[in-house]
Amino acid sequence: MNITVICDNNPYKEGLKTAWGFSCLITGTEKTILFDTGGDGQLLLDNMKKLAIEPQAIDIVVLSHIHGDHTGGLNGFLQKNSDVTVYLPESFPRKFKDNVKDHGAKMVDVKQSLKICENVYSTGQLGMLIKEQSLIIRTNKGLVIITGCAHPGIVKIVEAVKDLIEDNILLPAPVVPAQVTQAQVVMGGFHLEWVTKGKIEKIISAFEQMGVRYVGPSHCTGEKARALFEKRFGDKYIGLGAGRAVTMADLQ
Repeated sequence: MNITVICDNNPYKEGLKTAWGFSCLITGTEKTILFDTGGDGQLLLDNMKKLAIEPQAIDIVVLSHIHGDHTGGLNGFLQKNSDVTVYLPESFPRKFKDNVKDHGAKMVDVKQSLKICENVYSTGQLGMLIKEQSLIIRTNKGLVIITGCAHPGIVKIVEAVKDLIEDNILLPAPVVPAQVTQAQVVMGGFHLEWVTKGKIEKIISAFEQMGVRYVGPSHCTGEKARALFEKRFGDKYIGLGAGRAVTMADLQ
């Protein structure tokens, strides 16, 4: 499995454009998945070209939540490849959904947790005011959780994944090795830009108590929080930015 950050406001690979928003590509799973689309279609497509990513190679688009910095690139992408299935929270406006259908793409409303393809799941629609779904990928090294902005609360999202495991929604029989049921990696936007140092440190402690081994905070996490996560997680900290690729080899 390979996760490549296409759009982010944090730089990483020279030559790629940065702007407020987030998008990443997941390959090596049963289906090739684009998670969020950033805020601008041209920027998304330009970065994809520089990263040698063909829009036509993508099978599925997963949108975390309605905000434009995560959905703004969708129209531009669908103009290049509408032969995809778009998974979006049920709470999205009808006008948005009609636009997806008008492009010729298939669409799936997400309310409860569901299987997207083999070993890839949605948490289901979480949160109160801003409904958001996150992505869960099951690997032989544990679970990878990818968040868009974590509006429902990053700790609550990880706890929701834990509940899904305990309810055997993600990992039904046969028996699966214990390490595969753990949230080994949490990455994406953590929505901590304006949060106090004390609260961030409590969140980091909660991660440690829940057994999270690697973190890749990006997008709306904020520099202060990113620095605190890096200080506590050390070599288990994954510095994300536009162009960063994370592979299974990064997870020891």
